[in-house]
Amino acid sequence: MKARAMLAGLLTLAGCGGQHIQSASAKPAAADWKRVVTAPDMDRLRNWRVAFVKALDAARIGGNAAGVAREGALLAPDAALDKPALPSGRYHCRVVKLGAQAKTLPAFSAYPAFDCEVSDEGEVSSFMKTSGSQRPVGLIFDGGGAKDIFLGTMMLGDERNALDYGRDATRDMAGAVERIGPKRWRIILPYPRFESLMDVIELVPAA
Repeated sequence: MKARAMLAGLLTLAGCGGQHIQSASAKPAAADWKRVVTAPDMDRLRNWRVAFVKALDAARIGGNAAGVAREGALLAPDAALDKPALPSGRYHCRVVKLGAQAKTLPAFSAYPAFDCEVSDEGEVSSFMKTSGSQRPVGLIFDGGGAKDIFLGTMMLGDERNALDYGRDATRDMAGAVERIGPKRWRIILPYPRFESLMDVIELVPAA
């Protein structure tokens, strides 16, 4: 609980207009994502590949095989390379949603690029979408392998501060950060709360 409370404060700061998180006393505990993640989000992270394959199958069955193929490594479950750490800076990000939680929803949706930012916060990094009505914001932890771990929340509308992680399960976000090519990364979000079975955020450095 202490580690989670520390992360809550970090996430709140991360959502305040891109300010860097500078609480040195919070870094050691916050850097261990396993002490912070909620039980439901841990399950999502453990089952990421099941979600990815199921979502891809649903997209292809729904008549979107060509769209899936065009995305290449972005939608290949096992495309992760070594050294997943995201350098600080501004990025062009793009979301692809796979699968559907309801029959009335599309099984494949690729959205236009938006602006996002990654900042070095010491032992962790912060990620945030900087515009739009739905803005993921959170922290990226060292995963100790080919995947780093993203834990965050969703900011909506004109909200200026992010909700504390773990406070509202419908806003919590959990995923893995992977490098999939030279200067190309993705955040995979298995079993998101709404709409899809898998969300994939592509990140490429802004020019």
